[in-house]
Amino acid sequence: MICRVRFGGCILALCLCLAAAASPITHPSEVSALRAVKKQLVDPMNNLRNWSRGDPCTANWTGILCSNDLGDDGYLHVLELQVLNMNLSGTLAPELGQLSRLRILDFMWNELTGTIPKEIGHISPLRLLLLNGNKLFGSLPDELGYLSKLNRLQLDQNNISGPIPKTFVNMSCVRHLHLNNNSFSGQIPPELSQIPTLLHLLLDNNNLSGYLPPEFSNLPELRILQLDNNDFSGSVIPASYGNFSRLVKLSLRNCGLWGAVPDLSRIQNLSYLDLSQNHLTGPIPTNKLSDHMTTIDLSDNQLNGTIPASFSDLPSLQTLCLENNFMTGPILTDIWQNMTFSTSARLKLDLRNNSFSSIQGHLNPPVNVTLRLEGNPVCKNENLLNVDLFCGSESGENEMLTNLNNTTANCPIQACPRDNYYEYVPASPLPCFCAAPLRIGYRLKSPSFSYFPPYIQPFEAYMTRSLNLSQYQLSIDTYSWENGRLRMYLKLFPSMNNNNSSTFNVSEVQRIRWRYMSWTFPGSNLFGPYELLNFTLLGPYADIKFEENTKGVRKGVLVAIVVGGAACAVAVSAIVAILITRKAGQRQAMTRKRLSSKVSMKLDGVRDFTFKEMALATDNFNNSSQVGQGGYGKVYKGTLTDKTVVAIKRAEEGSLQGQREFLTEIKLLSRLHHRNLVSLVGYCDEEGEQMLVYEFMPNGTLRDWLSAKSKESPNFGMRLRIALGSAKGILYLHTEANPPVFHRDIKASNILLDSKLNSKVADFGLSRLAPAVEDEGTVPDHVSTVVRGTPVSLNPL
Repeated sequence: MICRVRFGGCILALCLCLAAAASPITHPSEVSALRAVKKQLVDPMNNLRNWSRGDPCTANWTGILCSNDLGDDGYLHVLELQVLNMNLSGTLAPELGQLSRLRILDFMWNELTGTIPKEIGHISPLRLLLLNGNKLFGSLPDELGYLSKLNRLQLDQNNISGPIPKTFVNMSCVRHLHLNNNSFSGQIPPELSQIPTLLHLLLDNNNLSGYLPPEFSNLPELRILQLDNNDFSGSVIPASYGNFSRLVKLSLRNCGLWGAVPDLSRIQNLSYLDLSQNHLTGPIPTNKLSDHMTTIDLSDNQLNGTIPASFSDLPSLQTLCLENNFMTGPILTDIWQNMTFSTSARLKLDLRNNSFSSIQGHLNPPVNVTLRLEGNPVCKNENLLNVDLFCGSESGENEMLTNLNNTTANCPIQACPRDNYYEYVPASPLPCFCAAPLRIGYRLKSPSFSYFPPYIQPFEAYMTRSLNLSQYQLSIDTYSWENGRLRMYLKLFPSMNNNNSSTFNVSEVQRIRWRYMSWTFPGSNLFGPYELLNFTLLGPYADIKFEENTKGVRKGVLVAIVVGGAACAVAVSAIVAILITRKAGQRQAMTRKRLSSKVSMKLDGVRDFTFKEMALATDNFNNSSQVGQGGYGKVYKGTLTDKTVVAIKRAEEGSLQGQREFLTEIKLLSRLHHRNLVSLVGYCDEEGEQMLVYEFMPNGTLRDWLSAKSKESPNFGMRLRIALGSAKGILYLHTEANPPVFHRDIKASNILLDSKLNSKVADFGLSRLAPAVEDEGTVPDHVSTVVRGTPVSLNPL
């Protein structure tokens, strides 16, 4: 009688049969809690689709890891809830507090809103609370202070406001408090100085005020104190901060601080000091700082006096910034003459806009040294040899590395195939060894250096040692600095000791992912805290599941499940086979139809990308790759297989055009070639997606620069070049393009700056054509076509 509804009814009946055979053995209150959590989440990618089927632990719900054995109460218990980077929105359910055995709660890099439920503070075993990279708001509940076993609290990059709870003093095991990039306000609780285990205190980019607690110097384990971009107006840097016993990094940039620079010479491991953009006065202390010192930034203050002679005895120094002060006396060439430079070392001395009048020594720094002197009286000394080489203006540096490893340049181009998921292992002992890497987005949140090349090999050794891999298995594909944080794109390759296998086995992938997501890497003063941006599984790893943890469940329970479900297995297989057969013809027809629509779209200079290529370029459209959003959808920064960096504009469902309109638009844009127009690199029209691929402008928008979100502001000359370049681009579109195109959205947010701070204009919205065109793939010459949001770029005159 059940099968009267044909296939659908039979499948439903069989599923009920299987559900009955596999009776739930996760604690009922935890099952109820997880269902409540799912109800309050918005899951557009349907990543949690299996949360409505079976039992959380025995059915391996996505992101749920459970105990292997039944507890004293006869149930399995949820130990980890990890759903990072799944494009989830919605809010966090208070029922999370019912997961009483939870050790890890990880919702990183989603789109969650709402407040943090106070009930989370009732999960006493919780060790990791990871909610960074969302849109959470409201104040923090005092109940979080009840988490006495918490090791790591990451709430950074949200919109959380209000004070930092004083109850945090009860977190007696916490080592990492990452609350940066929010809207916290009020006084920093001095009570935090009573946490004996605290290693990293990151509170930068908030609205904190009041004074700097002098008691922080009593923290016995503190390595990083990072409070940049807050407002402690009128406060001074406590003299007690010279008594930190193990501090490695002190960063107090743009905090409204007054008074003198304290003597920090007694801090034996201090490597990084940033006190820039404050109101500090008086001379710089003359006592010698730590030999580990890599970075000293005292720029944009009111300091006077001379450069301390002790600065000439800092063997690890990479950056010394004293610009925009009132310093006098001679410039000491001993600073670089006493240093021994390796091929990867660098020293940057920025002494601009002071009152330095002479040079002590010979002004002939080696190529490893960057010296900037403009705005000093010494630049007017025409008798000083070579001084003009260091007194001109130059663009700011944008250190970015790509193609770190080029040892595979002589390998056969076509010998490492298979959908771009395989590639040559750059440092392989076996030449041209081809394998599929794991792709990992990784960021150092507060490193104690400002220039990475000298530390690349130590980082590779640290990373592979932490993962129990050989060093050749790691490739740093790219890295770039992002406001003091070092972002990397890592690739891990399988070992050649495993019969030269070209892929990791499942257990190795699970082990590596667990190492990253459990934050069990050994601590490093040099590299500081890290964050996992994404762990993308593509190609041969796409079907790996991380929730299969029932192997330790009692055999009797598993046998009952297997026997109870065996009677249904054959029937399910038969029905699935019938349905697959029925759908196969439809899919084949649809594929032929889509391929046929592309035959006529072979345009010179415009690439036809596959969906796989776009997913690979953006780490499967990872949130960490997103650089913008508009009414049409999202913009992603992508890296193609040839290392070209591009901007990928992906239309959302409500902005999709008809295929004819979309392909016609591509043909129109492919006609537009001018030095003041951003080039169209290509497009993607697969799997119901519409994407346009443009060249990438790395330095942000003019609007950001005008609103002082970046370090410098465009001067009059730059603004003039922007205006003239924009006029040239518009003139071409209006009068020379065939057919004419009218850009209707010129504004500061559409004017970009490239890697050399040259100005360009672009609108990252999908274009729209009006009036309608006549035939697919053609644009009649007599039509004056209006394109909203056509990208326009500026090159300097």
